[in-house]
Amino acid sequence: MEANVFQLIWFGLWGLLWAVYFMLDGFDLGAGMLHPFIAKNDTERRMVINTLGPVWDGNEVWLITAGGATFAAFPTTYAYMFSYLYTPLLIILFALIIRGVSFEFRGKNNSEGWKKGWDFAIFIGSFLPVLLFGVAFGNIFQGLPIDAAGYHGNLFTLLNPYGILTGILFVCLFLVHASLWLSIKATGDLRERAQKLAKKLWPILLIVSVLFLVHTWFATNLYDNFFAAPAGFVIPILAVVALLLSYVFMNLSYVKAFYSSCVTILMVVFTGIYGLFPNLIPSSIDTAYSLTAINSSSSVYTLKIMTVVVTIFVPIVLIYQIWTYKVFSSPVTEEEIYDEEVEVY
Repeated sequence: MEANVFQLIWFGLWGLLWAVYFMLDGFDLGAGMLHPFIAKNDTERRMVINTLGPVWDGNEVWLITAGGATFAAFPTTYAYMFSYLYTPLLIILFALIIRGVSFEFRGKNNSEGWKKGWDFAIFIGSFLPVLLFGVAFGNIFQGLPIDAAGYHGNLFTLLNPYGILTGILFVCLFLVHASLWLSIKATGDLRERAQKLAKKLWPILLIVSVLFLVHTWFATNLYDNFFAAPAGFVIPILAVVALLLSYVFMNLSYVKAFYSSCVTILMVVFTGIYGLFPNLIPSSIDTAYSLTAINSSSSVYTLKIMTVVVTIFVPIVLIYQIWTYKVFSSPVTEEEIYDEEVEVY
């Protein structure tokens, strides 16, 4: 059965929404992982958090949008995904809740123990989603053990070598992304420390990326689509070029390095999405049981209505977020942390 044009559109939009989410939430999840270690005192930890304060919740709108798009466009995939991957997705949900609460509660008490506790919660609430999103997508890339009897797996079977490697790749990507973010949004010693850290983390990211590409050849069928339609190789090539440029720009402009990191994350996700097509959740047992953009989509009528809605509202969300980033584009200074008229965490 051939894919309808709207099924193709929504498969592409599904991938785009996830890519945008990882690009935007990637740096603030990464900063959440970094902040207990890169900051040397409470003032610097507050500076790290305040670089995220105006934007982190807006970034997570894209997670809701990606999840909502999966539910509306591919309801069967949504249902089975939350059944098969229930435990890791529930952990991700709880971790994100804890992280959001931590941002708000950390500054409510001046006790050192109180702040250290919430700092640890921010770290855990950032690290677990990044790692588990990587593990989840790694397992989707290689396929889940699905047949007529359902899903034959659990949380521990998800923690296989390829899934863990993909999780490590996500962690490394977001740590470098966050280091570059702090390199342009922080000031003083914290900025210098972030710049040095970005240069130290980048070679690790490069090594993990190479290992991921090699392991992908043996563990998945993602490369099949690229050899069937070689024009698709432009996507991973752009990912590699953007990754290399992010390092080159570290000696020229950290703003450009950050933008290159954004492109890297987008292209890495698009590489996986292109390799998956038309699968959303492939079966590692028999392709007949794979959930695809064709056999798990909503009706064409529903997809048409959703396309109209997205055409109207996504640009509005984009305009609002661009405006937010523009308004809060200035680096966070130590003076702002102690300014009573500025909201701090």
